[in-house]
Amino acid sequence: MTATVPATAPAPALPAPPSALSIGIARIGLELRLFVRDPGQVAFSFAYPVIMLVIFGSVFGDETVLPGVGFRQYFLAGIAATGVMLTSFQAVGTAVTEERDRGDLARLQTLGTPALSYGIGKAGQVVVTTIAQLAVLLAVAAFAYDVPLPTEASRWLTFTWVVVLGILAGTVLGLAVASVIGSARSASAGIPAFAVVLQFLSGVFFIDSDLPAWMDQVAALFPLKWMVQGMRSVFLPDSAAVAEQAGSWEHGTTALVLAAWVIIGTVVCARTFRWRRAA
Repeated sequence: MTATVPATAPAPALPAPPSALSIGIARIGLELRLFVRDPGQVAFSFAYPVIMLVIFGSVFGDETVLPGVGFRQYFLAGIAATGVMLTSFQAVGTAVTEERDRGDLARLQTLGTPALSYGIGKAGQVVVTTIAQLAVLLAVAAFAYDVPLPTEASRWLTFTWVVVLGILAGTVLGLAVASVIGSARSASAGIPAFAVVLQFLSGVFFIDSDLPAWMDQVAALFPLKWMVQGMRSVFLPDSAAVAEQAGSWEHGTTALVLAAWVIIGTVVCARTFRWRRAA
């Protein structure tokens, strides 16, 4: 008789590794916890727009900048757009360089974290903090300074797509800039300085039609000018569009330019993102 060889039991199937999307979603919670553990970053993100509104609102008071439009109402649009830029472009660009210098990114790479997941985590954190920041800013403007907020759904829809495209553009550009800046020290000095200059170029503090044509043309190359203009179309009456350089809100151009910067920033990130500081 021949011996019967027992059949070998099949090896248990290994669970599929988590997708880049699921890792990215998990990282959103981690990024938010890291954000709230940094009191300086929290204070700057939420206090800067409000403090700017308080300062300029107190200095210019009830001064009218356009027929039926007070300075506080006009300035709210610019500072809201600036808040989006600060929580996305400036905060992300600075944070990524700091994490790279500390070796945090190298450890994430060793653990097998996809670059896409890391980007999703940053973007998710920016979305949550930006929404909270804008909510605080609009509440202060409405209740402390009686700035009228829109009542039409169409204006809030415009507000939504301007904020979303602004967040995406600012986040990918922050990641892209962090890839070409050598160190956290350079980023902490260069990125905020560039952001301040961009605010003046983009008409945050001035009526758009009062800016020199060359300045408006330079600002038109960057996303902030279009975010500011999009915000003005939300918070100002339609009659105020005559004060724009083009004499209209240019919603189509605003969406096109912001979307183009999202694509450009994504391509640059995909090609230049670095886990480790260059030697």
